[in-house]
Amino acid sequence: MVEIIAGEKGKGKTKYLLDKVNDSVKSASGNIVYLDKSQKHMYELNNKVRLINVTDFPVANCDEFLGFICGIVSQDNDLQEMYLDSFLTIAGIEEGQLNHAIEKLDIISEKYNVKFVLSVSRNEADLPECAKAKIIVSL
Repeated sequence: MVEIIAGEKGKGKTKYLLDKVNDSVKSASGNIVYLDKSQKHMYELNNKVRLINVTDFPVANCDEFLGFICGIVSQDNDLQEMYLDSFLTIAGIEEGQLNHAIEKLDIISEKYNVKFVLSVSRNEADLPECAKAKIIVSL
């Protein structure tokens, strides 16, 4: 399952995402990973959540990012949820690649039973149709 939190920059998506991940820790039976572009939110996350700073790794484009995700999933059989803050930035998404990325995340999610929650810095109206169906919050 892929869920999207959409909204322009500065609308509170990260705060909503942090609240959601910290709330899900209470009921999660598996592991939770939070991907971000810095260590900035380390102290706002529950200590049971694994924070990964994507910029520490040589991920240059969307396909490399999807490979990075597959690497994380392959190393953790108990992985239940992944939260991706600043998704367009950390994934290196260029114009027209969002559909491709979401389709691949859907395949990974179905096959390995991992839930993905993405923070996307775009208005709901600016997203492709496949993404609009996955929006849980539009800020």
